[in-house]
Amino acid sequence: MEKITKPKTGRKRWLGIVVNDKTDKTIKVQIEQIVMHPIYKKQIRRKKNILVHDEKNEAKIGDKVEVIESRPISKLKRWRLVKIIERAK
Repeated sequence: MEKITKPKTGRKRWLGIVVNDKTDKTIKVQIEQIVMHPIYKKQIRRKKNILVHDEKNEAKIGDKVEVIESRPISKLKRWRLVKIIERAK
């Protein structure tokens, strides 16, 4: 999706779409960036899946969410759910 500007805390914030919500208190969010190829000047979509801590198990598959960088919560979780921007239809 798109990157939101860094707040004063210096923590990164991203918008993404939930692709998996099967685990307890964890969701998998797909982050998509559009970058320009350095030589060919063509736009490329870069996708990355990150594990996000969802304390209340609110997010469902297809929801558009905002996540923020945080301290390590587990081996692979370094992100927290801030809010659900748009529910899946």
